[in-house]
Amino acid sequence: MPVSDYDPTSLPDLLPLYYRRLFPFSPYYRWLNYGGVTKNYFQNREFSFTLRDDIYVRYQSFSNQSELEKEMQKMNPYKIDIGAVYSHRPNQHNTVKSGSFQALEKELVFDIDMTDYDDVRSCCSAADICSKCWTLMTIAIRILDRALREDFGFRHCLWVYSGRRGVHCWVCDPAARKLSVAARSAVAEYLSLVKGGEETVKKVQLSDPIHPFIKESLMVVERYFSQYALAGQDILSNKESVDKVLALDLVAYFQSEKNPTKRWERLKSLVHQKRTSSKKATHADKEIMLQYCYPRLDVNVSKGVNHLLKSPFSVHPKTGRISVPIDLRELDQFDPFQVPTISLICEELDRPRSTEEEAEETKENEKDAGEKRKIRDYKRTSLAKYVKLFDSFVEGLERSRKGELLKKSDLQKEF
Repeated sequence: MPVSDYDPTSLPDLLPLYYRRLFPFSPYYRWLNYGGVTKNYFQNREFSFTLRDDIYVRYQSFSNQSELEKEMQKMNPYKIDIGAVYSHRPNQHNTVKSGSFQALEKELVFDIDMTDYDDVRSCCSAADICSKCWTLMTIAIRILDRALREDFGFRHCLWVYSGRRGVHCWVCDPAARKLSVAARSAVAEYLSLVKGGEETVKKVQLSDPIHPFIKESLMVVERYFSQYALAGQDILSNKESVDKVLALDLVAYFQSEKNPTKRWERLKSLVHQKRTSSKKATHADKEIMLQYCYPRLDVNVSKGVNHLLKSPFSVHPKTGRISVPIDLRELDQFDPFQVPTISLICEELDRPRSTEEEAEETKENEKDAGEKRKIRDYKRTSLAKYVKLFDSFVEGLERSRKGELLKKSDLQKEF
């Protein structure tokens, strides 16, 4: 199979190989077990599997990593979703007294889908994406990650490509996992700025004074606006798109200027004039930038503790791409079309080992002669850098947890 091609009909043949030799079960279990400090934390976690022919199986739960591995290798799910940590084991929910089966904890999650931006992108629509509109995901990650870390004080935010047309964020701090529905709703509302459905023309309304969070967000948007909206989407080039912009409370006096960038400068100048001559402040230019570029959240995903979200390292059945973590240090270079497909990494497994790989395997085996640990198969594939990134994230969680335990220990010694 050519490396660039993915055939959805090949998925039943590829998934057994993927779950047997490539899925990163060890860091995955360490992530969701959170050190095993809380009794039954992993055991009470819900997983759901979507199987072949859209068979949907909810309330799966597992005692340990080994049980999870065996079941996934047996069922070969087309899609994996992760749910909440419940009061009882999810696979026994039918045996629990009515009303006592409760969702207790879950990561604070965010789901950003490109289809929610269809009114502000002309390059693609529906499930299609391209490099032009992917800039919207870059902007969303930059704005939300900064806010989560600086405004809310969270430290452990895992950003993941969905495998097709969007991104997910998993906020894994203990405080985030314990948030109530009301608190999650408050965070989601704080981060939501674009309001209104298809029938709403103007979806962003600013008032004075502009909130510091919005000011910070505007700094990000301004970095990308010209590249995305003026060059990529030509929002001030043709009559239809210009009329759309003008519908956001602007006048058409700049129509004589044909260059989109100069039109934007003229438009900003007009807003400035209105702002200085009127007692009531106008922020039309900022509202336009935010309407075209600000993140559009599916707030219902963030609000519910029991809401399921697609798992990292799940395979997207239509594109074949793996749902991989995103390295924020290289965010501007992230290209969804370069994310490895299941067909590519399975093909890479079949390639003969290089001399270097054989030497590394020998070294690994010598180092752990007792266990005769072989080099992980994923290290031979394009998946390697994403697993390494995920492993690094999990290590950061573990270091943080050890630090908290040491603090508690020191405090107890003092008293």
